[in-house]
Amino acid sequence: MTATTATIFLPGLLSLLHTTNNANAIPSACFAVKRGGGGTGFGVSKPKTGTPSPPTTTTKVKNKKGKSGILLEELKNGPPPSSETTIKNNAPKLDRFGLPIITEDDVFPPLPRDIPRIPVHDENSVTRETIAQSMENHLGINLDIFDEHGYSLHTETSTTNNGELRSTKWKLRLVHFDPPVFTVDNFFSPQECQTYKSMVDPADPSNTVRISSPTFSSSSVSRRTSTTWFCRYDAVPTLLAKASRLLRRISPSQCEEPQIVRYRTGEEFSWHYDQIPESQLANGGQRLATLLVYLNDLEEGRGGETEGRGGGTVFRDLTPPSSSSGEETTERLTVRPVAGKALLFFPSYKDGTADVRTLHRGEVALDTKMIAQLWIHEREYRASVPRGNRQEDALEKVEEENIKLGFV
Repeated sequence: MTATTATIFLPGLLSLLHTTNNANAIPSACFAVKRGGGGTGFGVSKPKTGTPSPPTTTTKVKNKKGKSGILLEELKNGPPPSSETTIKNNAPKLDRFGLPIITEDDVFPPLPRDIPRIPVHDENSVTRETIAQSMENHLGINLDIFDEHGYSLHTETSTTNNGELRSTKWKLRLVHFDPPVFTVDNFFSPQECQTYKSMVDPADPSNTVRISSPTFSSSSVSRRTSTTWFCRYDAVPTLLAKASRLLRRISPSQCEEPQIVRYRTGEEFSWHYDQIPESQLANGGQRLATLLVYLNDLEEGRGGETEGRGGGTVFRDLTPPSSSSGEETTERLTVRPVAGKALLFFPSYKDGTADVRTLHRGEVALDTKMIAQLWIHEREYRASVPRGNRQEDALEKVEEENIKLGFV
């Protein structure tokens, strides 16, 4: 077979994709991309909030020394640094061209205080009206499918690992008011999580195509080290059916290629936005919503409380709900991986204006983390990979899934 090099432009995929297979002959359900180098009501259970350590006060004590004492002190510690040494220590680090190295603060400067960010002050008092108010400027959530406590009206039945039947309902939680951020417990059943995880490890290796695609370079700050599979729409009808159920008035035609992402031990995705650059808005417009589903749990200490090591999704400029006492927190809003839980937030307003408050990152995990994710655009989106991937090919299966799940 003749080696073929294909150039494919995708939102968020800015490098060339190389494959040694004939693109027209790819039968895979998913198209793999290797990224290298880089309670009541609708409220939430109270997050663990550590007590910050009190500030340390250093008091300078003047000690009288004789000449001999000063001499011994200099012999022991060396002479004080010269002004030239101090300047060198404070000078910015330079790259091999002698230019200052760009830092995260240069690319993602702290938000001014006058940009509003409103946390959930009392998670137990969140109502349908609260959620409706939070969504005024964003793509709407279908509140008609939830009761007054945030539980879905439909019930899903699944089988546990022990072979027992289990009935569950979705549980919608508002974890930040403005910009709105939601979680949905039990969005995927254990079997659905396992089905989607198994899609990236098929029995027939010809069903997936791996392509090396680094998403960072010496001039880029964001780092992503993971493997992403771009999936055929007709291979993920459950994700499409549930996304259409959760979000009001969306169509599969607005959905970007569904993806499954795997982060192995030590891999991460550093600070980034989900909105796409202006040069790519011709295809579907801006991303209005990000929906991701965690496909596995991470053990305590492997996906737990330590920021930067736990595999959680962290929002730099947002804070978690306040405690029951109303005490504010300086912690960053972090959603921890729990199998079947969905995370929903909005990279832009419903008019397509990017929301700069949604800067986030995927923490480094100490164990494998897997997610399914879907982006919803303003208008009809044309898929690029796998070749021949079309939303309309999934419509019949999505309708069957709607009936199976009791949505219709």
